[in-house]
Amino acid sequence: MVSVQVRRSYRLAVAFAGLLAVMLGTLSPPASAAPSDPLTDAFTHAAATYDVPRDLLVAVGYAETHLDGHRGEPSASGGYGVMHLVSNPTVHALEQAAKLTAQPVETLKSDDAANVAGGAAVLRAHADELGLDATARKDTGKWYAAVAEYGNASSPEVARLYADTVYDLLAKGVTAATPNGTVTVQAQAVTPERGTYAQAPDLNAPRLAAAVDYPGAHWVAASSSNYTVSNRPASNAIDRIVIHVTQGSYAGTISWFQNPAAQVSAHYVVRSSDGDITQMVREKDRAWHARDWNSRSVGIEHEGYVDNASWFTDAMYRASAALTRNIADRYNIPKDRTHIVGHVEVPGNDHTDPGPHWNWTTYMQYVTGGTPPTWSTIVDNGTAGKFTASANWGTSTYSTQRYGADYRFADPVSLSDTSWYRATIPSAGSYRVEAWYPALSGYNSAAPYIVATSAGNTTVYVDQRTGGGSWRSLGTFTLNAGDQNVVGVSRWTSGTGLVIADAVRITRL
Repeated sequence: MVSVQVRRSYRLAVAFAGLLAVMLGTLSPPASAAPSDPLTDAFTHAAATYDVPRDLLVAVGYAETHLDGHRGEPSASGGYGVMHLVSNPTVHALEQAAKLTAQPVETLKSDDAANVAGGAAVLRAHADELGLDATARKDTGKWYAAVAEYGNASSPEVARLYADTVYDLLAKGVTAATPNGTVTVQAQAVTPERGTYAQAPDLNAPRLAAAVDYPGAHWVAASSSNYTVSNRPASNAIDRIVIHVTQGSYAGTISWFQNPAAQVSAHYVVRSSDGDITQMVREKDRAWHARDWNSRSVGIEHEGYVDNASWFTDAMYRASAALTRNIADRYNIPKDRTHIVGHVEVPGNDHTDPGPHWNWTTYMQYVTGGTPPTWSTIVDNGTAGKFTASANWGTSTYSTQRYGADYRFADPVSLSDTSWYRATIPSAGSYRVEAWYPALSGYNSAAPYIVATSAGNTTVYVDQRTGGGSWRSLGTFTLNAGDQNVVGVSRWTSGTGLVIADAVRITRL
């Protein structure tokens, strides 16, 4: 009989030999060895630790941030991370999470797993305060009031709006791409127990005959501390419309504008999922949204974050454009980009919204009644499964002109070593192809962009020392239908400086 020690030594030797074979490339690792998604694991672990329904926890995070931690940067209302742990003069959820989890505040801001655990701990604390015992905690519908409390709303109707958004996500299901995988929640039937919130006005119900300037809007008043009562257009002509992005969720933004500590507001807020609109300041009054232009403009906020394109839906574009068209018609504002501008274009402002993901072409065509492009896609160097590059391409976050979280760079050489952007072209036809890159004096003077047209590859050379931080047209090309590599960036160039690969946009004409 072989001893236990011998059998153990044999198993260790076999395991080591297998690992060595994998390292040497002579044996492929088993499929089960593939790494799991860290964010999926974080939700599973946090839900188990704090006895919170896992799918509900994901839905709360998705409603807040689309599961994007934004590299530790705060939202407009001072919320951090995937779970939007808020720290502002009136809400201290971030600090509460730090106490509950014994994690430093700075870790909770920037570490996704810690942030998810913090969100779970805060949500559980709300459940405990409401008296949910172990049995009740197993029923997702009974968490409704705890979810409403988590939203830190300034009024019962906004708290109900927040919680209803989360439960709507449970009903529809969630699929959220992450840097290392996908977090999913299967669609499920959950009956929310609203309790006292059932008596709060339902902002998703058919609109009441409230004192709104735009018939398609709800009315939720901003705090009187956040705007200036006026008598426009008698006191000041209204000749501009300013487009903003909230850097937060719909319900969260409405609540923030109700908070006297905010010292900001906008006339309207537009929801991402369906284009729902809430008016918070009368157009006659001056909302505090654009500094020197407050007296002459109407401000429209759009739910989302400037660095995450998933928020900018067609429903949002259409609803917002209809609102803008209505305002322009009532005040005789020309429907052009001189009079309909982004916050970034307002003199004296340091904001960047609506940002690079906002499609002005589509939006303005909706505003003017034209036909927008029927199909468009953006592929970033960080888009999972859509960008490939060899190990010779480094990754950088140096330039603030980058699209998304980072961009790729490589030295020019006399061989192609092309990085490729892959897209599913819906049908053969004519497409406009654009490139986005950060520009610096040390970047390439003639970077080769290769477009895989139906007639063969076409190369366009771009001087990446100038013109960065915006979409630059490579031209119009005939593309074949199908899932394929469409645009490449090659290192084979006589130009000097680092070759940059950041993002491309492909639009059907």
